[in-house]
Amino acid sequence: MGTRLKVLVLGGTAFLGRHYVEAALEAGHEVTLFNRGQTNPDLFAGLEKIQGDRNRDLSPLAGRDWDAVFDPSAFVPRHVRSLLEALAGRAAHYTLVSSISVYPLDQADKSETAPVIQLEDPATEAVTENYGGLKALCEQAAGELLPGRVLNVRAGLIVG
Repeated sequence: MGTRLKVLVLGGTAFLGRHYVEAALEAGHEVTLFNRGQTNPDLFAGLEKIQGDRNRDLSPLAGRDWDAVFDPSAFVPRHVRSLLEALAGRAAHYTLVSSISVYPLDQADKSETAPVIQLEDPATEAVTENYGGLKALCEQAAGELLPGRVLNVRAGLIVG
Protein backbone atom coordinates (compact mmCIF):
# COMPACT_ATOMS: atom_id res chain seq x y z
CA MET A 1 0.00 0.00 0.00
CA GLY A 2 1.20 3.53 -0.80
CA THR A 3 0.89 6.66 1.28
CA ARG A 4 -2.31 6.96 3.28
CA LEU A 5 -3.92 10.30 2.42
CA LYS A 6 -6.49 12.31 4.30
CA VAL A 7 -9.13 13.00 1.65
CA LEU A 8 -12.12 15.34 1.79
CA VAL A 9 -14.93 14.51 -0.63
CA LEU A 10 -17.73 16.94 -1.32
CA GLY A 11 -20.92 14.93 -1.58
CA GLY A 12 -19.66 11.39 -1.96
CA THR A 13 -22.88 9.43 -1.59
CA ALA A 14 -24.31 9.58 -5.10
CA PHE A 15 -23.33 9.47 -8.74
CA LEU A 16 -19.59 9.95 -9.40
CA GLY A 17 -18.64 10.86 -5.83
CA ARG A 18 -19.79 7.51 -4.50
CA HIS A 19 -17.45 5.64 -6.84
CA TYR A 20 -14.55 7.92 -5.99
CA VAL A 21 -15.07 7.25 -2.27
CA GLU A 22 -15.10 3.49 -2.89
CA ALA A 23 -11.83 3.74 -4.86
CA ALA A 24 -10.19 5.93 -2.20
CA LEU A 25 -11.18 3.49 0.54
CA GLU A 26 -9.92 0.55 -1.49
CA ALA A 27 -6.59 2.36 -1.84
CA GLY A 28 -6.43 2.67 1.95
CA HIS A 29 -7.07 6.40 2.29
CA GLU A 30 -8.82 8.12 5.20
CA VAL A 31 -11.97 9.69 3.73
CA THR A 32 -14.15 12.42 5.18
CA LEU A 33 -17.43 13.35 3.52
CA PHE A 34 -18.86 16.86 3.48
CA ASN A 35 -22.48 16.95 2.41
CA ARG A 36 -26.02 17.87 3.45
CA GLY A 37 -26.80 14.38 4.72
CA GLN A 38 -29.81 14.07 2.42
CA THR A 39 -28.75 11.56 -0.26
CA ASN A 40 -27.98 8.02 0.91
CA PRO A 41 -27.14 9.20 4.45
CA ASP A 42 -26.53 5.62 5.66
CA LEU A 43 -23.96 4.88 2.96
CA PHE A 44 -20.37 4.58 4.21
CA ALA A 45 -21.47 4.22 7.83
CA GLY A 46 -17.89 3.96 9.11
CA LEU A 47 -16.67 7.23 7.60
CA GLU A 48 -16.45 10.61 9.22
CA LYS A 49 -19.24 12.79 7.86
CA ILE A 50 -19.35 16.53 8.24
CA GLN A 51 -22.80 17.88 7.58
CA GLY A 52 -23.04 21.18 5.79
CA ASP A 53 -24.05 22.95 2.61
CA ARG A 54 -21.41 24.43 0.32
CA ASN A 55 -23.87 27.16 -0.67
CA ARG A 56 -24.55 28.36 2.86
CA ASP A 57 -21.90 27.53 5.44
CA LEU A 58 -18.48 25.98 5.10
CA SER A 59 -17.46 26.73 8.69
CA PRO A 60 -17.67 23.05 9.71
CA LEU A 61 -14.47 22.57 7.65
CA ALA A 62 -12.54 25.14 9.69
CA GLY A 63 -9.32 24.08 11.36
CA ARG A 64 -8.96 20.83 9.44
CA ASP A 65 -6.22 19.79 7.00
CA TRP A 66 -6.55 17.47 4.02
CA ASP A 67 -3.98 16.05 1.66
CA ALA A 68 -6.54 15.99 -1.14
CA VAL A 69 -9.96 17.42 -1.85
CA PHE A 70 -12.23 15.83 -4.45
CA ASP A 71 -14.99 18.09 -5.79
CA PRO A 72 -17.44 16.56 -8.25
CA SER A 73 -20.11 19.21 -7.74
CA ALA A 74 -18.75 22.72 -8.38
CA PHE A 75 -20.74 24.32 -11.17
CA VAL A 76 -19.97 28.00 -10.64
CA PRO A 77 -16.70 29.69 -9.67
CA ARG A 78 -18.23 30.88 -6.39
CA HIS A 79 -18.39 27.22 -5.30
CA VAL A 80 -14.66 26.78 -5.87
CA ARG A 81 -13.64 30.10 -4.35
CA SER A 82 -15.73 29.74 -1.20
CA LEU A 83 -14.50 26.20 -0.60
CA LEU A 84 -10.82 26.92 -1.12
CA GLU A 85 -11.03 30.14 0.88
CA ALA A 86 -12.76 28.27 3.73
CA LEU A 87 -9.94 25.74 3.71
CA ALA A 88 -7.50 28.66 3.88
CA GLY A 89 -4.53 26.83 2.41
CA ARG A 90 -5.16 23.64 4.40
CA ALA A 91 -5.72 21.54 1.29
CA ALA A 92 -2.55 20.20 -0.31
CA HIS A 93 -4.29 19.27 -3.57
CA TYR A 94 -7.67 19.93 -5.20
CA THR A 95 -9.33 17.82 -7.89
CA LEU A 96 -12.19 19.41 -9.77
CA VAL A 97 -14.47 17.33 -11.94
CA SER A 98 -14.77 19.69 -14.87
CA SER A 99 -16.05 18.94 -18.35
CA ILE A 100 -15.01 18.60 -21.96
CA SER A 101 -17.70 21.24 -22.45
CA VAL A 102 -15.13 23.90 -21.51
CA TYR A 103 -14.12 23.82 -25.19
CA PRO A 104 -16.18 25.51 -27.89
CA LEU A 105 -18.26 22.83 -29.58
CA ASP A 106 -16.82 23.43 -33.05
CA GLN A 107 -13.20 23.60 -31.86
CA ALA A 108 -11.15 20.62 -33.04
CA ASP A 109 -8.31 21.13 -30.54
CA LYS A 110 -9.36 19.70 -27.19
CA SER A 111 -5.86 19.55 -25.70
CA GLU A 112 -5.08 20.86 -22.22
CA THR A 113 -3.57 24.02 -23.69
CA ALA A 114 -6.40 24.71 -26.14
CA PRO A 115 -8.57 27.81 -25.68
CA VAL A 116 -11.68 27.39 -23.54
CA ILE A 117 -15.01 29.18 -23.64
CA GLN A 118 -14.90 32.79 -22.44
CA LEU A 119 -18.21 34.05 -21.10
CA GLU A 120 -19.39 37.57 -21.87
CA ASP A 121 -20.63 37.83 -18.27
CA PRO A 122 -18.27 35.92 -15.97
CA ALA A 123 -20.51 36.79 -13.00
CA THR A 124 -23.42 34.77 -14.36
CA GLU A 125 -24.57 31.68 -12.52
CA ALA A 126 -27.02 30.54 -15.20
CA VAL A 127 -25.59 27.03 -15.40
CA THR A 128 -27.97 25.61 -18.00
CA GLU A 129 -27.08 28.26 -20.57
CA ASN A 130 -23.38 28.60 -19.66
CA TYR A 131 -22.29 25.20 -18.36
CA GLY A 132 -18.99 24.91 -20.25
CA GLY A 133 -17.95 28.51 -19.71
CA LEU A 134 -18.73 28.29 -15.99
CA LYS A 135 -16.72 25.07 -15.65
CA ALA A 136 -13.80 26.88 -17.35
CA LEU A 137 -14.14 29.68 -14.79
CA CYS A 138 -14.21 27.09 -11.98
CA GLU A 139 -10.90 25.75 -13.27
CA GLN A 140 -9.48 29.26 -13.42
CA ALA A 141 -10.58 30.06 -9.85
CA ALA A 142 -9.00 26.87 -8.54
CA GLY A 143 -5.75 27.61 -10.33
CA GLU A 144 -5.63 31.11 -8.89
CA LEU A 145 -6.24 29.94 -5.32
CA LEU A 146 -4.05 26.81 -5.38
CA PRO A 147 -1.51 27.37 -8.14
CA GLY A 148 0.23 24.17 -9.15
CA ARG A 149 -1.91 22.02 -6.86
CA VAL A 150 -5.03 21.49 -8.99
CA LEU A 151 -6.16 18.66 -11.23
CA ASN A 152 -8.98 19.52 -13.62
CA VAL A 153 -10.63 16.38 -14.91
CA ARG A 154 -12.32 17.36 -18.16
CA ALA A 155 -14.69 14.48 -18.42
CA GLY A 156 -16.93 13.66 -21.32
CA LEU A 157 -20.54 12.71 -20.72
CA ILE A 158 -20.88 10.90 -17.40
CA VAL A 159 -24.05 8.86 -17.03
CA GLY A 160 -25.10 6.35 -14.52
